Amino acid sequence: MSNRYDRVRLELAAAPHTWLVTGVAGFIGSNLLEALLKLDQRVVGLDNFATGHRRNLDEVRSLVNAAQWQRFRFIEGDIRKLADCAAAVKQVDHVLHEAALGSVPRSVQDPIATHEVNISGFLNMLVAARDAQVKSFTYAASSSTYGDHPGLPKVEDRIGQPLSPYAVTKYANELYASVFARNYGLRTIGLRYFNVFGQRQDPDGAYAAVIPRWTAALINGDEVVINGDGETSRDFCFVDNAVQANLLAALADDASRDQVYNVAVGNRTTLNQLYGYLKAALADHGVALRDHRPVYGPNRPGDIRHSQANVDKAQRLLGYERRITLEQGLGVAMPWYVRFVADSTRFGDDARVLSAAVRAEGS
Repeated sequence: MSNRYDRVRLELAAAPHTWLVTGVAGFIGSNLLEALLKLDQRVVGLDNFATGHRRNLDEVRSLVNAAQWQRFRFIEGDIRKLADCAAAVKQVDHVLHEAALGSVPRSVQDPIATHEVNISGFLNMLVAARDAQVKSFTYAASSSTYGDHPGLPKVEDRIGQPLSPYAVTKYANELYASVFARNYGLRTIGLRYFNVFGQRQDPDGAYAAVIPRWTAALINGDEVVINGDGETSRDFCFVDNAVQANLLAALADDASRDQVYNVAVGNRTTLNQLYGYLKAALADHGVALRDHRPVYGPNRPGDIRHSQANVDKAQRLLGYERRITLEQGLGVAMPWYVRFVADSTRFGDDARVLSAAVRAEGS
């Protein structure tokens, strides 16, 4: 096979490794779990269900075979407790650290909780990984680190001042990871995610991401609020691209480590354009929408105006490929969103039953 990601998956299937996925019951974490188990890997998962859901683990179980599921061991624990981190990382080859309190608005409202999880918890994981002598430590960084730097597209070595407590925590993660690489030889790579979306991204809650939140609102005929004039833009990245980047980073050569990489598609989509794409994707999947119009509200504190990634570095050093565009990703994920919203309405938040056929189509 010609590309590195296909070669890596073949190598892993032939010689399984043991992985720790923190935040495994969350959105990206559960997608990593699914991908690894389908490659017959051994996986340890750590989560405290603060933002993750047991239903995500149940769904992954339905998408893999019995032998693959037996290779998964779950630990209910908290990264703010060093003992939980140390227990989870025992005999692990690779750490994929996804556990965090996301959301810029949440961090503005509660900066202390964001700091405790995203900085203190991150430091605990670094210490545990160092002591366990893992082969690699790949962690979820963030495009929020670019802050007020006006340049587009965003390049890894040019950042500005952070605009939110969340951005501060994610930049601190990069600094700590670099220090651990230099002082202890821990092989680290940070992945600066740009607005990742896809199946198992929760539409519920005050801090839900824009794509699942708007999709649920459109299906239910509810109000869609666009912050500002709608010309704010983002580089939306389908979750399968993020999964690819994690596996490539974990198995990267030494020359590619102790660095950060943008993980995105490299395009810029305004919120107004996104609204139109969502309506079109729902129509393609048989969801009849009434004559819906968005409502425009104030800008959110801590938000940046425009975001677009340069992914040349990840392509060059990791072998990363921009496989799935925003519109393609919406086509893949939309059946999952539609079924999720339908089940939420029918059964309530605590009893969502997703059919195997729809889950397979959306995975």
